[in-house]
Amino acid sequence: MSARNAFALFLAVSTLGLLVGCGSSSPTPVAPPSGGFGLSNLSGTYVFSSTGSDSTGTFLTMTGSLAANGSGGITGGTVDVLDLQVPPTSPIAQPITGGTYSVSADGRGQIHFNTTLNNSNGTPQAITFTLDFVLTSSSHGLVTEYDANGTGSGTIDLQSTVTQSQIASSYAYGVSGAGSSGSPLALVGAMTLGSTGSVTTGIEDINNDSIAATGPGGIALSTSSYVTLGATPGTALIASSSGTFSFDVYPIDNTHLKFIENDRLNLVSGDMYTQGASIASGQLVYTMAGSETNTGTTLPIDVGGWLTNAGGTITTGEEDFNDGGTVGLGLPVSTSAFATLTAGRSTLTLNGFVNGAPNELPGTYTFAAYPFAYSGGTGIQLLEIDNAGVTSGAAYPQTSTSLATPPQGYGFNLSGFNSNGEEDDIAEFVTTTTGFSGIVDLNTQTALTPGGALDGSFTAPDGNGVGSGTTTNYIGSFNFYVANPTTYLVLETDNGEVGIGTFEQQGSPSAGGVQGPVSLFRPVVRAHTALKRHQ
Repeated sequence: MSARNAFALFLAVSTLGLLVGCGSSSPTPVAPPSGGFGLSNLSGTYVFSSTGSDSTGTFLTMTGSLAANGSGGITGGTVDVLDLQVPPTSPIAQPITGGTYSVSADGRGQIHFNTTLNNSNGTPQAITFTLDFVLTSSSHGLVTEYDANGTGSGTIDLQSTVTQSQIASSYAYGVSGAGSSGSPLALVGAMTLGSTGSVTTGIEDINNDSIAATGPGGIALSTSSYVTLGATPGTALIASSSGTFSFDVYPIDNTHLKFIENDRLNLVSGDMYTQGASIASGQLVYTMAGSETNTGTTLPIDVGGWLTNAGGTITTGEEDFNDGGTVGLGLPVSTSAFATLTAGRSTLTLNGFVNGAPNELPGTYTFAAYPFAYSGGTGIQLLEIDNAGVTSGAAYPQTSTSLATPPQGYGFNLSGFNSNGEEDDIAEFVTTTTGFSGIVDLNTQTALTPGGALDGSFTAPDGNGVGSGTTTNYIGSFNFYVANPTTYLVLETDNGEVGIGTFEQQGSPSAGGVQGPVSLFRPVVRAHTALKRHQ
C-alpha cells in the first residue's frame, strides 16, 4: 500500500473510532469488587505506548504523552509514530492537538487523540488515533490501539516530574521492532549515567534478524552515548561499534523511561528501567516471543513457563510453547545456567529448550540476560544471541503461586497472530471460584469487535504457579503463570492463534503507584504472517 492510501485509512478513523463500543447488544460494564471507575480516574499527564502492525500488516509502533483533564478531554501532549508506510520525511514528536476520552465502571475506556503526519507529498494530514484501555488504578492501565490505522498492545502510566539529576544512576534497557527493511531488530543493554546524562559505562547485545552482535562481555557503548531530559520529549543516543541509535525519551518516573527511535533509520521502541543488582534466585516465571523460519515459512513462536535458579544453576523448570499453532505443554527444561553477572550483564544458557527447531526438537539456546528493578522485585530482560533465531522477553521472580481469593477484578491484554493477521485484545473480567466473566474488545488487523461477552473457566494454579483457562468464545485457551499476588503472565495454548499477554488485579481506582510487573519489555517483533500450518 502506498503512503497516500495508508493516510486515507488514517483519516477514516476519526469517525470510526467514535463509533466503536456503542452497540446496544454489548454487555453492561460492571464495576469490579474494588470499586467503580469514572472519568476522574484518568487525570494528569500519562505516558503511553503501543506496538503492533498497521492495516497492511507492516510493523507499527508509537510512544507519547497526553494530558487528560479528568472530565473527558485530552488537552495536549506529544506522540512519535513509526511505520514503514509513513514517509521518512514525516516529522517525529508531533503535538497532540486535542481529543476526548471515556471510562466505564469496569475500568475500560477509549482515548481519541488528534495529531498530524505528513503524506507522501510532504503535506501534513490530520489523523485521529484511538487507544482502547483497561485501568487497574488511576495511575496504570493496559492498552490496545483500536482504529483503522493498525493494531498493537502497550501500557499507559501516570507521569511524574523527572529532572536530569534524578536519572544519574545505572539502568537496563530493551528496545525492539524492525530494521529499515522490516526485518526483526532488538537491543538490550546496561548503562550508567552521569549527572549531565552522559553514559560513563555501558554494554549491549544486538539481534538483527537472527544475527547477533555480541561478545564474551557484550559490546561496549561509546562515550558519545547519552540520555538527556529537559525538553518534551527528551533525547538519547546509544552508540557502539555495532551501530548508533537515536531516540526520543518519555520518562514515567526516574526508575522507568520509554524510548522510541527518532531518526527513522530503524523502527524500534522499548523501556529503560533501574538496573538490578543481581540475578534473582528461587523460582522465576517467564514469557518470550519471536519467530522461526526453519520450515521455509516464517512463523511466530511464543513460550512460557518457570525455572528454579539456585545460585546461577537452573536445577528444574518447565516450558510451554506455541510454535505457529503447534502447542507443547509441560516440557521439562534440562539443567541450565546463568553466567556470572558482570557490569549489569549475564547470559542464560537453556538446555532441552524448544525454540523453533524442526519437529520441535529441544536444543540449547543462549540469551543475553540483564537484570532490572521494578516495584515487584528484580526481573531479567532476555534476548537470544546464538544466531539460531529471534526470541526475546523477560523472567520475573515468583512471590506467589495462587490466584487472589475471588471475587476480584482484572485488566487483561493479549497480543497474537492468527490466520487473519495480528490480533490485540483488551478486557476486564471478575473471577468466581471456578471461572470468570467480563467484556472484551478485539482488534484483528483493524477489524474491530467491541463489547464481546468474555466468559470462561479456569484451573487453579499448581504448586509451581501454573494455571489454565478456557473462554467460551473469542480468545480460546491459555496458560497463566503467577508472578506475584496481582500480576499473571499469559501464553495462548490453542492452535488457532499464537499469543502472549498479561492480566493484572484491579485495585482501588484512586490507588497510586505503578503496578509491576506488566509487559515491561515488549518482545521482539514477530513474523507478521498467518499461521501457515493451520490454514
